[in-house]
Amino acid sequence: MKLVIAATGASGSIYLQRLLEQIDCAAHQVHLVMSAHAEQVAAQELDKLKVPSGVARHSENDLQVPFVSGSARFDAMVILPCSMATIGRIASGSSDTALLRAADVFLKERRKLILVPRETPWSLIHARNIVTLLEAGAIVLPAIPSFYSRPKSLVDLVDTVVWRVLDQIGLPSARAYRWAQQSEQS
Repeated sequence: MKLVIAATGASGSIYLQRLLEQIDCAAHQVHLVMSAHAEQVAAQELDKLKVPSGVARHSENDLQVPFVSGSARFDAMVILPCSMATIGRIASGSSDTALLRAADVFLKERRKLILVPRETPWSLIHARNIVTLLEAGAIVLPAIPSFYSRPKSLVDLVDTVVWRVLDQIGLPSARAYRWAQQSEQS
């Protein structure tokens, strides 16, 4: 698979870290682009984001990257975390950075675009932007962890969201808690 993983300035860098750790970068082509604010938040929340070897990093201002063109074939783009400001810019069709242009391309080409907002509460403007993106074909997967797997740590809790993202990409985790499977074993 060819994937674009992006992050914007909302809190939740741990979700990005865990997603990068759970994608096999030897088996899949992974491109990472982060906004300047995402870099700042990651430094505050994680001290240092650990990017696995094999991940191609790109500047948010580099419009020469392949994934900003509809002629380049990519399978999915995930923006995690995705700030409400970024959601608003994507919903309005703004394409002035590589990250925003890529999101625009994924929508227009009907490719999988997964947005993972973490911010709460939402204003009516946020809700309307989300509806616009849903109508345009984006998948909006708020970073809302689940508890039925009885997570024992912060990482376990974060992984409940990351597993949902991996499912949406088409790379399900063997570690993911599956409701029916767990119920049958009880």
